[in-house]
Amino acid sequence: MTRWVRWVLVVVVVLASAGAGVAAWALTRGSAETMPEISVYSHGHSVRVGPYVYCNVVNLNECQKSQTQGELAVDARYPIQLSVPASIGRAPWRLLQVYEDESNSTSTTFRPNTRLAVTIPTTDPHRGKLTGIVVQLLTLVQDPKGELHDAPHAEWSVRAVWS
Repeated sequence: MTRWVRWVLVVVVVLASAGAGVAAWALTRGSAETMPEISVYSHGHSVRVGPYVYCNVVNLNECQKSQTQGELAVDARYPIQLSVPASIGRAPWRLLQVYEDESNSTSTTFRPNTRLAVTIPTTDPHRGKLTGIVVQLLTLVQDPKGELHDAPHAEWSVRAVWS
């Protein structure tokens, strides 16, 4: 090869590399990974809530703690409609319903790809008024004895505000 041909090839490779870098930057800018949000609705009021805490699924000690809690106006006549995005629904997730007497709170676990929405009554004849809901995204962890347990690695919280 002549010196001129090698020089042209070097210039083409450098320009192609720079073009690929600029294209990758252009495609990914503005698409910062956002945290999933849940949505709750009751009688004309709607709220979208980001995670209260969101941990790395591989390292549960590496967490982002916004401690954001949503608030939804409720009354006894209208239930809460909860919607979770597919990013939550395609994994095992748990719904905690917290009542005035916290010892009467309930927990429901949903298997992957089974539920994206739940209707939640705001009162229960045995538990009283609902004071809040918590959505937890679950992962399996192994305890020191080698036993597997589910543990939340992300959590969304909504407080029921009674009118």
